[in-house]
Amino acid sequence: MIRLIGIFAALLFALPALAQPLPANLDKQNALVIDTTKGRIVIALRADIAPKHAERLKQLAREGFYNNVPFHRVMGGFMAQTGDGQNFNGTGGSKYPNLKQEFSNVPFTRGVVGMARRGDSVDSANSQFFIMFADGPSLNGQYTVIGNVVSGMDVVDKLKKASPTSPGGAVTDPDKMVKVQVASDVK
Repeated sequence: MIRLIGIFAALLFALPALAQPLPANLDKQNALVIDTTKGRIVIALRADIAPKHAERLKQLAREGFYNNVPFHRVMGGFMAQTGDGQNFNGTGGSKYPNLKQEFSNVPFTRGVVGMARRGDSVDSANSQFFIMFADGPSLNGQYTVIGNVVSGMDVVDKLKKASPTSPGGAVTDPDKMVKVQVASDVK
């Protein structure tokens, strides 16, 4: 019952975001619309540089995998990570195999979206991704760039951050992606 009340409350917070128009000139076939507990984020996917990763995110969004998934790792001044629709805590992936890296020369700057992976294994990206709060040059050439925020960076900035002493940037009672859709599917 408490979970239902929580989902209902999250949907109420997301209602104003649902009425927002999408950015002009958006390639709706290659964009994600993420309605969160803080508002709407729109990500333009970079299918030109990471086609397999872009296809995976769209596939998972269409399956509802990302709905009600928390931003489990949010480090102020660095990044916000989400996408664990299996365990909801950053330890899970999807039912699909891991993806080989698709590194590019696109730098990790504010608003860039990258694929998370496990430790040293560059070919272990699966479902999780992160959004940069600030430039992160140490990530360049180390992680696959999958897109960039084209609307809603103010929403990203509002996400609940981990305390500075929280191990690995884990967030207590995190904000969530209430609903994630491919932009062309938004009604």
